[in-house]
Amino acid sequence: MERKVVENMSKPVVAIVGRPNVGKSTLFNTLAGERISIVKDTPGVTRDRIYADVSWLDKEFTMIDTGGIEPDSSDIILSQMREQAQIAIDTADVIVFITDVRQGLVDADSKVADMLRRSGKPVVLVVNKVDSFQKLMADVYEFYNLGIGDPIPISASSRLGLGDMLDAVAAHFPEHSAEEEEDERPRIAIVGKPNVGKSSIINKLVGENRVIVSNIAGTTRDAIDTEITWNGKEYVFIDTAGLRRKNKIKEELERYSIIRTVTAVERADVVLVVIDAVEGVTEQDAKIAGIAHERGKGVIIIVNKWDAIEKNDKTMYEYEKNVRQVLSYMPYAEIMYVSAKTGQRLPKLFDMIDMVLENQTLRISTGVLNEIMMEAVAMQQPPSDKGKRLKLYYITQVAVKPPTFVIFVNDKELMHFSYTRYLENKIREAFGFKGTSLKFFIRERKEKDR
Repeated sequence: MERKVVENMSKPVVAIVGRPNVGKSTLFNTLAGERISIVKDTPGVTRDRIYADVSWLDKEFTMIDTGGIEPDSSDIILSQMREQAQIAIDTADVIVFITDVRQGLVDADSKVADMLRRSGKPVVLVVNKVDSFQKLMADVYEFYNLGIGDPIPISASSRLGLGDMLDAVAAHFPEHSAEEEEDERPRIAIVGKPNVGKSSIINKLVGENRVIVSNIAGTTRDAIDTEITWNGKEYVFIDTAGLRRKNKIKEELERYSIIRTVTAVERADVVLVVIDAVEGVTEQDAKIAGIAHERGKGVIIIVNKWDAIEKNDKTMYEYEKNVRQVLSYMPYAEIMYVSAKTGQRLPKLFDMIDMVLENQTLRISTGVLNEIMMEAVAMQQPPSDKGKRLKLYYITQVAVKPPTFVIFVNDKELMHFSYTRYLENKIREAFGFKGTSLKFFIRERKEKDR
Protein backbone atom coordinates (compact mmCIF):
# COMPACT_ATOMS: atom_id res chain seq x y z
CA MET A 1 0.00 0.00 0.00
CA GLU A 2 1.38 3.39 -0.99
CA ARG A 3 1.35 5.72 1.93
CA LYS A 4 0.30 9.25 1.15
CA VAL A 5 2.41 11.76 2.93
CA VAL A 6 0.10 14.58 3.84
CA GLU A 7 1.28 17.98 4.94
CA ASN A 8 0.44 18.18 8.56
CA MET A 9 -2.93 19.79 9.07
CA SER A 10 -4.28 19.21 12.47
CA LYS A 11 -6.40 16.09 12.36
CA PRO A 12 -9.94 16.05 13.73
CA VAL A 13 -10.40 14.20 17.02
CA VAL A 14 -13.19 11.63 17.39
CA ALA A 15 -14.08 10.31 20.85
CA ILE A 16 -15.93 7.08 21.60
CA VAL A 17 -18.34 7.02 24.55
CA GLY A 18 -20.51 4.16 25.75
CA ARG A 19 -21.38 1.79 28.59
CA PRO A 20 -19.13 -1.16 29.49
CA ASN A 21 -19.40 -4.19 27.17
CA VAL A 22 -21.20 -2.44 24.30
CA GLY A 23 -18.17 -3.09 22.13
CA LYS A 24 -16.09 0.11 22.40
CA SER A 25 -12.79 -1.72 22.31
CA THR A 26 -13.88 -4.01 19.46
CA LEU A 27 -14.83 -0.96 17.41
CA PHE A 28 -11.63 0.80 18.38
CA ASN A 29 -9.47 -2.17 17.40
CA THR A 30 -11.33 -2.77 14.16
CA LEU A 31 -10.97 0.86 13.04
CA ALA A 32 -7.41 1.22 14.17
CA GLY A 33 -6.74 -2.05 12.35
CA GLU A 34 -3.21 -3.01 11.84
CA ARG A 35 -2.19 0.57 11.69
CA ILE A 36 -1.28 0.76 15.33
CA SER A 37 2.42 1.00 15.17
CA ILE A 38 4.12 -0.28 18.25
CA VAL A 39 7.55 1.10 17.73
CA LYS A 40 10.21 -0.75 19.66
CA ASP A 41 11.54 2.26 21.38
CA THR A 42 8.45 4.36 21.91
CA PRO A 43 7.47 4.48 25.53
CA GLY A 44 4.17 3.28 26.94
CA VAL A 45 1.92 5.51 24.91
CA THR A 46 0.82 3.20 22.17
CA ARG A 47 0.33 0.26 24.44
CA ASP A 48 -2.20 2.04 26.56
CA ARG A 49 -4.12 2.45 23.40
CA ILE A 50 -5.79 5.63 24.47
CA TYR A 51 -5.66 6.92 20.93
CA ALA A 52 -5.11 5.66 17.43
CA ASP A 53 -4.85 7.10 13.95
CA VAL A 54 -7.56 6.12 11.50
CA SER A 55 -7.76 6.80 7.76
CA TRP A 56 -11.06 6.67 5.94
CA LEU A 57 -11.06 7.37 2.18
CA ASP A 58 -9.17 10.66 1.99
CA LYS A 59 -9.76 11.64 5.60
CA GLU A 60 -7.49 11.08 8.56
CA PHE A 61 -8.50 11.48 12.17
CA THR A 62 -7.35 10.65 15.67
CA MET A 63 -9.68 8.42 17.61
CA ILE A 64 -9.63 8.52 21.38
CA ASP A 65 -11.03 6.00 23.76
CA THR A 66 -12.45 7.76 26.78
CA GLY A 67 -13.13 4.50 28.68
CA GLY A 68 -11.58 3.44 31.88
CA ILE A 69 -12.61 1.17 34.65
CA GLU A 70 -15.34 -1.41 34.16
CA PRO A 71 -17.44 -1.07 37.30
CA ASP A 72 -20.22 -3.36 38.50
CA SER A 73 -23.07 -1.30 39.83
CA SER A 74 -25.35 0.76 37.62
CA ASP A 75 -24.90 4.08 39.46
CA ILE A 76 -21.10 3.80 39.19
CA ILE A 77 -21.51 3.04 35.51
CA LEU A 78 -23.54 6.19 35.08
CA SER A 79 -21.00 8.39 36.86
CA GLN A 80 -18.17 6.82 34.81
CA MET A 81 -20.07 7.45 31.59
CA ARG A 82 -20.70 11.06 32.56
CA GLU A 83 -17.00 11.37 33.15
CA GLN A 84 -16.23 9.91 29.74
CA ALA A 85 -18.82 12.11 28.08
CA GLN A 86 -17.28 15.16 29.72
CA ILE A 87 -13.81 14.24 28.45
CA ALA A 88 -15.27 13.74 24.98
CA ILE A 89 -17.13 17.07 25.07
CA ASP A 90 -13.97 18.86 26.21
CA THR A 91 -11.58 17.40 23.69
CA ALA A 92 -13.28 15.97 20.61
CA ASP A 93 -14.58 17.45 17.36
CA VAL A 94 -17.08 14.59 16.89
CA ILE A 95 -18.46 12.17 19.49
CA VAL A 96 -19.42 8.59 18.66
CA PHE A 97 -21.98 7.36 21.15
CA ILE A 98 -22.14 3.58 21.03
CA THR A 99 -25.05 1.45 22.32
CA ASP A 100 -25.88 -2.26 22.16
CA VAL A 101 -28.92 -3.59 20.28
CA ARG A 102 -29.04 -6.73 22.46
CA GLN A 103 -29.17 -4.85 25.75
CA GLY A 104 -31.61 -2.35 24.22
CA LEU A 105 -32.06 1.16 25.51
CA VAL A 106 -30.83 1.56 29.08
CA ASP A 107 -31.52 4.39 31.49
CA ALA A 108 -27.82 5.37 31.62
CA ASP A 109 -27.86 5.78 27.83
CA SER A 110 -30.69 8.31 28.02
CA LYS A 111 -28.99 10.34 30.75
CA VAL A 112 -25.68 10.51 28.87
CA ALA A 113 -27.51 11.30 25.61
CA ASP A 114 -29.06 14.34 27.36
CA MET A 115 -25.64 15.49 28.42
CA LEU A 116 -24.25 15.11 24.90
CA ARG A 117 -27.22 16.85 23.35
CA ARG A 118 -26.83 19.86 25.64
CA SER A 119 -23.16 20.19 24.77
CA GLY A 120 -24.03 21.11 21.22
CA LYS A 121 -21.13 18.94 19.91
CA PRO A 122 -21.82 16.78 16.84
CA VAL A 123 -22.82 13.26 17.99
CA VAL A 124 -23.06 10.13 15.83
CA LEU A 125 -25.31 7.52 17.45
CA VAL A 126 -24.13 3.98 16.71
CA VAL A 127 -26.02 0.79 17.59
CA ASN A 128 -23.59 -2.13 17.78
CA LYS A 129 -23.95 -5.93 17.55
CA VAL A 130 -26.52 -5.71 14.73
CA ASP A 131 -25.37 -8.95 13.06
CA SER A 132 -28.43 -9.15 10.83
CA PHE A 133 -29.94 -5.92 9.53
CA GLN A 134 -33.09 -7.83 8.49
CA LYS A 135 -33.88 -9.27 11.89
CA LEU A 136 -32.81 -6.49 14.19
CA MET A 137 -33.83 -3.27 12.45
CA ALA A 138 -37.01 -2.89 14.53
CA ASP A 139 -34.84 -2.96 17.68
CA VAL A 140 -32.51 -0.34 16.19
CA TYR A 141 -35.40 2.11 15.71
CA GLU A 142 -35.95 2.13 19.47
CA PHE A 143 -32.81 4.27 19.77
CA TYR A 144 -34.49 7.18 17.99
CA ASN A 145 -35.96 7.82 21.44
CA LEU A 146 -32.59 9.14 22.63
CA GLY A 147 -33.25 12.25 20.58
CA ILE A 148 -29.69 12.57 19.25
CA GLY A 149 -30.37 11.75 15.62
CA ASP A 150 -30.55 8.69 13.41
CA PRO A 151 -29.13 5.49 14.90
CA ILE A 152 -26.58 3.85 12.60
CA PRO A 153 -26.60 0.03 12.85
CA ILE A 154 -23.19 -1.66 12.83
CA SER A 155 -21.51 -4.86 13.85
CA ALA A 156 -17.96 -4.06 14.92
CA SER A 157 -16.95 -7.71 15.10
CA SER A 158 -18.35 -8.61 11.64
CA ARG A 159 -17.32 -5.23 10.17
CA LEU A 160 -20.86 -4.43 8.97
CA GLY A 161 -22.07 -0.87 8.51
CA LEU A 162 -18.68 0.70 9.35
CA GLY A 163 -18.56 2.62 6.07
CA ASP A 164 -21.90 4.32 6.79
CA MET A 165 -20.75 5.12 10.30
CA LEU A 166 -17.46 6.65 9.14
CA ASP A 167 -19.27 8.67 6.47
CA ALA A 168 -21.56 10.06 9.16
CA VAL A 169 -18.55 10.88 11.37
CA ALA A 170 -16.57 12.52 8.56
CA ALA A 171 -19.59 14.64 7.56
CA HIS A 172 -19.07 16.60 10.80
CA PHE A 173 -15.36 17.31 10.25
CA PRO A 174 -14.66 20.98 10.08
CA GLU A 175 -13.92 22.20 6.60
CA HIS A 176 -10.49 23.76 6.63
CA SER A 177 -11.26 27.35 6.02
CA ALA A 178 -8.99 29.48 3.92
CA GLU A 179 -8.45 31.66 6.95
CA GLU A 180 -7.00 28.76 8.87
CA GLU A 181 -4.72 27.83 6.01
CA GLU A 182 -3.35 31.30 5.87
CA ASP A 183 -2.54 31.47 9.55
CA GLU A 184 1.16 31.02 9.18
CA ARG A 185 1.97 31.74 12.82
CA PRO A 186 3.95 29.02 14.53
CA ARG A 187 1.91 27.03 17.03
CA ILE A 188 3.62 26.01 20.24
CA ALA A 189 2.03 23.47 22.59
CA ILE A 190 3.13 23.45 26.21
CA VAL A 191 2.64 19.99 27.68
CA GLY A 192 3.70 18.14 30.79
CA LYS A 193 2.37 16.59 33.97
CA PRO A 194 0.09 18.63 36.23
CA ASN A 195 1.90 21.25 38.32
CA VAL A 196 5.20 21.36 36.44
CA GLY A 197 4.66 25.04 35.76
CA LYS A 198 3.17 25.13 32.24
CA SER A 199 0.91 28.07 32.96
CA SER A 200 3.61 29.89 34.92
CA ILE A 201 5.89 29.79 31.87
CA ILE A 202 3.17 31.29 29.65
CA ASN A 203 2.35 33.91 32.31
CA LYS A 204 5.99 34.85 32.60
CA LEU A 205 6.34 35.19 28.84
CA VAL A 206 3.18 37.22 28.75
CA GLY A 207 4.30 39.41 31.65
CA GLU A 208 7.44 40.62 29.89
CA ASN A 209 6.79 44.08 28.56
CA ARG A 210 7.98 43.27 25.09
CA VAL A 211 5.16 40.85 24.72
CA ILE A 212 1.73 41.83 23.53
CA VAL A 213 -1.00 39.39 24.40
CA SER A 214 -4.51 38.84 23.32
CA ASN A 215 -6.63 35.77 23.98
CA ILE A 216 -8.12 34.30 20.87
CA ALA A 217 -11.44 32.67 21.45
CA GLY A 218 -10.85 29.06 22.35
CA THR A 219 -11.10 26.52 19.56
CA THR A 220 -13.59 23.73 19.73
CA ARG A 221 -11.32 22.03 22.14
CA ASP A 222 -11.53 24.89 24.56
CA ALA A 223 -7.82 25.13 25.14
CA ILE A 224 -7.11 28.80 25.41
CA ASP A 225 -4.65 29.85 22.76
CA THR A 226 -2.51 32.81 23.68
CA GLU A 227 -0.88 35.03 21.07
CA ILE A 228 2.55 36.25 22.06
CA THR A 229 4.56 38.67 19.98
CA TRP A 230 8.32 38.55 20.49
CA ASN A 231 10.69 40.77 18.59
CA GLY A 232 7.98 41.55 16.11
CA LYS A 233 7.11 37.92 15.36
CA GLU A 234 3.81 36.35 16.45
CA TYR A 235 3.56 32.93 18.07
CA VAL A 236 0.43 31.09 19.22
CA PHE A 237 0.83 29.16 22.47
CA ILE A 238 -1.54 26.26 23.14
CA ASP A 239 -1.88 25.62 26.83
CA THR A 240 -3.13 22.26 28.04
CA ALA A 241 -3.25 23.31 31.64
CA GLY A 242 -6.65 24.86 31.04
CA LEU A 243 -9.25 22.75 32.67
CA ARG A 244 -8.67 21.99 36.30
CA ARG A 245 -10.93 19.23 37.43
CA LYS A 246 -11.80 18.49 41.01
CA ASN A 247 -12.04 15.19 42.85
CA LYS A 248 -10.73 12.99 40.09
CA ILE A 249 -9.64 9.47 40.43
CA LYS A 250 -5.93 9.51 39.81
CA GLU A 251 -6.14 7.14 36.86
CA GLU A 252 -8.76 9.17 35.15
CA LEU A 253 -6.78 12.28 35.61
CA GLU A 254 -3.83 10.71 33.92
CA ARG A 255 -5.96 9.50 31.02
CA TYR A 256 -7.53 12.90 30.77
CA SER A 257 -4.23 14.69 30.67
CA ILE A 258 -2.93 12.31 27.99
CA ILE A 259 -5.99 12.96 25.82
CA ARG A 260 -5.56 16.69 26.33
CA THR A 261 -1.92 16.34 25.38
CA VAL A 262 -2.73 14.40 22.19
CA THR A 263 -5.20 17.04 21.04
CA ALA A 264 -2.80 19.92 21.80
CA VAL A 265 0.20 18.21 20.16
CA GLU A 266 -1.91 17.46 17.10
CA ARG A 267 -2.38 21.21 16.49
CA ALA A 268 1.19 22.29 17.24
CA ASP A 269 4.35 22.74 15.19
CA VAL A 270 6.70 22.69 18.17
CA VAL A 271 6.03 21.02 21.51
CA LEU A 272 7.59 22.20 24.76
CA VAL A 273 7.70 19.28 27.17
CA VAL A 274 7.99 20.78 30.64
CA ILE A 275 9.71 18.76 33.37
CA ASP A 276 9.92 19.62 37.05
CA ALA A 277 13.64 19.96 37.89
CA VAL A 278 13.10 19.13 41.54
CA GLU A 279 11.16 15.96 40.83
CA GLY A 280 13.43 14.87 37.97
CA VAL A 281 12.31 13.11 34.81
CA THR A 282 9.60 10.44 35.32
CA GLU A 283 7.83 7.69 33.42
CA GLN A 284 4.83 9.98 32.92
CA ASP A 285 7.14 12.61 31.33
CA ALA A 286 8.41 9.94 28.95
CA LYS A 287 4.83 9.08 27.98
CA ILE A 288 3.94 12.69 27.31
CA ALA A 289 7.12 13.35 25.32
CA GLY A 290 6.48 10.09 23.43
CA ILE A 291 3.27 11.56 22.00
CA ALA A 292 5.15 14.50 20.46
CA HIS A 293 7.81 12.11 19.14
CA GLU A 294 5.24 9.76 17.59
CA ARG A 295 3.55 12.66 15.92
CA GLY A 296 6.83 13.85 14.42
CA LYS A 297 6.72 17.32 15.98
CA GLY A 298 9.58 19.65 16.87
CA VAL A 299 10.48 19.02 20.55
CA ILE A 300 12.19 21.14 23.19
CA ILE A 301 12.48 19.71 26.69
CA ILE A 302 12.10 22.46 29.23
CA VAL A 303 13.48 21.72 32.68
CA ASN A 304 11.58 24.21 34.85
CA LYS A 305 12.24 25.28 38.47
CA TRP A 306 15.99 25.17 37.76
CA ASP A 307 16.45 27.91 40.36
CA ALA A 308 15.35 25.47 43.09
CA ILE A 309 18.19 23.02 42.46
CA GLU A 310 21.37 22.94 44.53
CA LYS A 311 24.15 23.14 41.95
CA ASN A 312 27.80 22.40 41.55
CA ASP A 313 29.88 22.29 38.39
CA LYS A 314 28.56 18.83 37.44
CA THR A 315 24.85 19.36 38.07
CA MET A 316 23.81 20.17 34.55
CA TYR A 317 25.90 17.41 33.03
CA GLU A 318 24.45 14.80 35.46
CA TYR A 319 20.94 16.05 34.90
CA GLU A 320 21.25 16.00 31.16
CA LYS A 321 22.59 12.43 31.28
CA ASN A 322 19.54 11.34 33.24
CA VAL A 323 17.03 13.10 30.95
CA ARG A 324 18.72 11.64 27.87
CA GLN A 325 18.57 8.20 29.42
CA VAL A 326 14.83 8.29 30.18
CA LEU A 327 14.03 9.94 26.85
CA SER A 328 16.51 7.85 24.90
CA TYR A 329 14.14 7.48 21.94
CA MET A 330 14.48 11.19 21.12
CA PRO A 331 18.16 12.13 21.24
CA TYR A 332 17.41 14.96 18.81
CA ALA A 333 15.30 16.94 21.33
CA GLU A 334 16.86 20.15 22.60
CA ILE A 335 17.05 20.68 26.39
CA MET A 336 16.70 24.04 28.14
CA TYR A 337 17.03 24.77 31.85
CA VAL A 338 14.72 27.59 32.87
CA SER A 339 12.89 29.11 35.78
CA ALA A 340 9.41 30.51 35.26
CA LYS A 341 9.75 32.12 38.65
CA THR A 342 12.90 34.16 37.99
CA GLY A 343 12.52 34.23 34.22
CA GLN A 344 15.98 32.64 33.82
CA ARG A 345 16.78 31.78 30.15
CA LEU A 346 13.17 32.25 29.03
CA PRO A 347 14.07 34.95 26.47
CA LYS A 348 16.28 32.37 24.75
CA LEU A 349 13.25 30.17 24.28
CA PHE A 350 12.10 31.99 21.16
CA ASP A 351 15.47 31.62 19.44
CA MET A 352 15.28 27.92 20.19
CA ILE A 353 11.70 27.67 18.85
CA ASP A 354 12.75 29.47 15.66
CA MET A 355 15.67 27.10 15.17
CA VAL A 356 13.48 24.00 15.65
CA LEU A 357 10.84 25.41 13.26
CA GLU A 358 13.51 25.97 10.67
CA ASN A 359 14.73 22.38 11.02
CA GLN A 360 11.18 21.02 10.87
CA THR A 361 10.70 22.60 7.47
CA LEU A 362 14.20 22.14 6.06
CA ARG A 363 14.31 20.62 2.55
CA ILE A 364 17.45 18.98 1.24
CA SER A 365 18.08 18.54 -2.43
CA THR A 366 18.03 15.00 -3.76
CA GLY A 367 21.54 15.28 -5.20
CA VAL A 368 23.08 16.18 -1.85
CA LEU A 369 21.12 13.45 -0.05
CA ASN A 370 22.35 10.79 -2.46
CA GLU A 371 25.93 11.96 -2.04
CA ILE A 372 25.61 11.57 1.73
CA MET A 373 24.02 8.13 1.33
CA MET A 374 26.71 6.87 -1.06
CA GLU A 375 29.40 8.09 1.30
CA ALA A 376 27.70 6.39 4.25
CA VAL A 377 27.37 3.13 2.33
CA ALA A 378 31.06 3.24 1.38
CA MET A 379 32.01 3.71 5.06
CA GLN A 380 29.76 0.94 6.38
CA GLN A 381 28.68 -1.91 4.17
CA PRO A 382 24.93 -2.56 4.19
CA PRO A 383 23.83 -5.78 5.93
CA SER A 384 23.42 -9.04 4.03
CA ASP A 385 21.43 -12.17 4.75
CA LYS A 386 21.99 -15.66 3.33
CA GLY A 387 24.34 -14.28 0.76
CA LYS A 388 21.97 -11.53 -0.39
CA ARG A 389 23.21 -8.02 0.20
CA LEU A 390 21.10 -4.92 0.69
CA LYS A 391 21.48 -2.41 -2.13
CA LEU A 392 20.46 1.20 -1.67
CA TYR A 393 19.49 2.80 -4.95
CA TYR A 394 18.22 6.23 -4.21
CA ILE A 395 17.03 8.58 -1.46
CA THR A 396 14.74 11.60 -1.71
CA GLN A 397 12.91 13.91 0.68
CA VAL A 398 9.15 13.81 0.19
CA ALA A 399 7.77 16.01 2.98
CA VAL A 400 8.51 18.41 5.81
CA LYS A 401 7.08 18.72 9.34
CA PRO A 402 8.78 16.35 10.09
CA PRO A 403 11.35 15.96 7.31
CA THR A 404 10.38 12.68 5.66
CA PHE A 405 12.61 10.63 3.36
CA VAL A 406 11.99 7.68 1.08
CA ILE A 407 14.85 5.24 0.44
CA PHE A 408 14.57 2.84 -2.50
CA VAL A 409 16.26 -0.52 -1.91
CA ASN A 410 16.40 -3.98 -3.53
CA ASP A 411 14.90 -5.82 -0.54
CA LYS A 412 12.97 -4.23 2.30
CA GLU A 413 13.57 -7.16 4.62
CA LEU A 414 17.30 -6.52 4.58
CA MET A 415 16.93 -2.89 5.65
CA HIS A 416 17.45 -3.23 9.37
CA PHE A 417 16.25 -0.70 11.81
CA SER A 418 19.88 -0.16 12.89
CA TYR A 419 21.04 0.64 9.35
CA THR A 420 18.24 3.19 8.89
CA ARG A 421 19.37 4.73 12.16
CA TYR A 422 22.97 4.80 10.91
CA LEU A 423 21.86 6.73 7.78
CA GLU A 424 19.77 9.06 9.93
CA ASN A 425 22.83 9.85 12.04
CA LYS A 426 24.85 10.60 8.89
CA ILE A 427 22.15 13.00 7.62
CA ARG A 428 22.02 14.65 11.03
CA GLU A 429 25.81 15.02 11.07
CA ALA A 430 25.57 16.92 7.80
CA PHE A 431 22.49 19.10 8.50
CA GLY A 432 21.92 19.10 12.23
CA PHE A 433 18.12 18.77 12.22
CA LYS A 434 18.20 19.61 15.92
CA GLY A 435 14.90 19.41 17.72
CA THR A 436 13.01 17.45 15.09
CA SER A 437 12.51 13.77 14.44
CA LEU A 438 13.10 12.42 10.93
CA LYS A 439 10.87 9.83 9.27
CA PHE A 440 12.09 7.23 6.81
CA PHE A 441 10.02 5.05 4.50
CA ILE A 442 11.71 2.15 2.79
CA ARG A 443 10.42 1.13 -0.67
CA GLU A 444 11.43 -1.80 -2.79
CA ARG A 445 12.54 -1.61 -6.37
CA LYS A 446 13.28 -4.80 -8.19
CA GLU A 447 16.50 -5.00 -10.17
CA LYS A 448 14.61 -4.90 -13.46
CA ASP A 449 12.77 -1.68 -12.50
CA ARG A 450 15.96 0.21 -12.67
